[in-house]
Amino acid sequence: MKNGKSGVPANYGKQPGPVFKKKKTGVKNVFESEIKSLSLGSVIQEARKFRQLTQQALALRSGTTKSYISRIENSGSDIRFSTLMKIINEGLEAKLNFAVKEKKLLQY
Repeated sequence: MKNGKSGVPANYGKQPGPVFKKKKTGVKNVFESEIKSLSLGSVIQEARKFRQLTQQALALRSGTTKSYISRIENSGSDIRFSTLMKIINEGLEAKLNFAVKEKKLLQY
């Protein structure tokens, strides 16, 4: 689309339209899951480094493999709760604390 003799595109200088369309699928859930996984992997990695453990050492203490620890830390793998507990309790010699909070109060 050229604009006459100048050779300038007709839409030059205009605001481009949206590049991505919002999908009406479970994209939000996948994104939120990846963010949570990323933060969990980061927490494990920080705790491991604080204790001056290598991924290999943490894997041996936890009964898993170095590659699995790496995938968890880099959000490349899901983690079962039982495995998470082994990594934290046995590998990091720590305790896991978490809380479930209500989004909003239920009113009747």
